[in-house]
Amino acid sequence: MEKLFTIDCGEIYLQEFRVEDSDAIYEITSQPEVYEFLPDWRTTKEKRLYFVTKYEIPSNKGFLASLPNIEGLSSLYSLLKLAIIHKETNRMIGFVSTGIKEELPEPNREIAYAISKDYRNKGYTTKAVRALLHFLFDQTNLEVINAIALTQNIRSIKVIQKSGFTLLGDIEIENQKYHHFTLHKNDWQSHS
Repeated sequence: MEKLFTIDCGEIYLQEFRVEDSDAIYEITSQPEVYEFLPDWRTTKEKRLYFVTKYEIPSNKGFLASLPNIEGLSSLYSLLKLAIIHKETNRMIGFVSTGIKEELPEPNREIAYAISKDYRNKGYTTKAVRALLHFLFDQTNLEVINAIALTQNIRSIKVIQKSGFTLLGDIEIENQKYHHFTLHKNDWQSHS
């Protein structure tokens, strides 16, 4: 059996997507509390399975194989999507990812995340984001990362702020107003 990439975060761990995760991803992204802020992730079960097997798993493999040089990766391998797994139940409760956000000025790598409504307000999202940031700044050539949140998405903004990001300003993407945050490696090292 192939060993999967994981990051331990205490009560949770991050793990690269598996085919078996597609149903959990579908369930999480079908929750109104999630698709309100991540509408692009909402799709059918069949399409989610297709995306996981044909795009997300191969992209994860390509991303991990390119370490530490992730800047300038082809778009196919520029994404890393990790399941957030609750250790006690071994259940996928959310996901955290990094990829290129074309709508942002360069350098335009961003971090994104979502968590099931059943696991909110427990600190899991912040733990997952901070663990991925630690990995990216420690194990890759990344110098700066972005985060965006719709201006009305207060929970997401709190996660971003707790993770050490600085508000750069507001940006409009597809007629929606977002707060745009950045985090530089030097600031991360002094913050963590």
